[in-house]
Amino acid sequence: MHITITRRIPQLAQTLFEQHGHTVYTWGGNGAMPRAELLQEVAEADGLLSLLTDKVDAELLAAAPKLKVVSNFAVGYDNLDVAALTAHKIPAGNTPDVLTETTADTAFMLLMAAARKLVPAQADVKAGKWHTWEPLGWIGQEIHGATLGIIGFGRIGQAIARRGTGFGMKLVYYNRSRRPEAEAELHAQPRDFDALLQESDFVVLCTALTAETHHLIGERELAMMKPSAVVVNIGRGGLIDPSALYVALRANMIAAAGLDVTEPEPLPADHPLLTLDNCLVVPHIGSATYNTREQIARLAAGNILAGLRGERLPHCINPEVYA
Repeated sequence: MHITITRRIPQLAQTLFEQHGHTVYTWGGNGAMPRAELLQEVAEADGLLSLLTDKVDAELLAAAPKLKVVSNFAVGYDNLDVAALTAHKIPAGNTPDVLTETTADTAFMLLMAAARKLVPAQADVKAGKWHTWEPLGWIGQEIHGATLGIIGFGRIGQAIARRGTGFGMKLVYYNRSRRPEAEAELHAQPRDFDALLQESDFVVLCTALTAETHHLIGERELAMMKPSAVVVNIGRGGLIDPSALYVALRANMIAAAGLDVTEPEPLPADHPLLTLDNCLVVPHIGSATYNTREQIARLAAGNILAGLRGERLPHCINPEVYA
């Protein structure tokens, strides 16, 4: 059968497909596969291995009469129209539980770098502005013993909390439901949303993006935070209103931000946030380790192979197709 891969990913996936006798087309260009080419290519596709940049919707499904399975190279799948896939009886899969630790590492990396002004300090060294040890130079926020507020207390949120315990941090969290086992293990305390914002020295966002959480952090929420607060986003870019964040950072309403995800994504090079020394932005590298990306490729390929065999997907996001 024919499998379409919309971006260059670890070779492991293509190798697995070819070992099972399937033919593979991989988009070899830079960036996301152009929509027109994607719609043309899926006309012959039995399986589609998509990325977050690929909108898999009714239009695409209408152009793909042979399509039997879709697998997203990601844990998230807000690029997939799950209802449309289900209506076409096409199972769709994702790649859960493989990037928890790597993404938690990224969150703490951003937290520490933003708090301690790592990027502007390095920039000053490169620019020849480091003349001597400065008693008042490059002063950032204390991490040890600070209060870490985590919004979204699933696997990744709890992994971030574990890292916080190593720094003697007080852990508070906001989640739709209580996590009593994690509370006991990590000595984490639940808070309502506003209370967490007011209390936390560091606010880390690792919740899903939905209609309810879009711009979860905006002008009102930023105004609640401490002037010394640092906000970190490793969830989805749309969780933070970028215009409100720019105003808050420029006016020093909060101390700093560390963003692995942005709205829009990618962030244009002339975006106002990129003019600020207290805003650290990296290009969605949360899972960017060799080991993790290969694990993602293996799971994504496993979904495709199962679907082409007519078997239940190991990681299916619309199990109702099997009813």
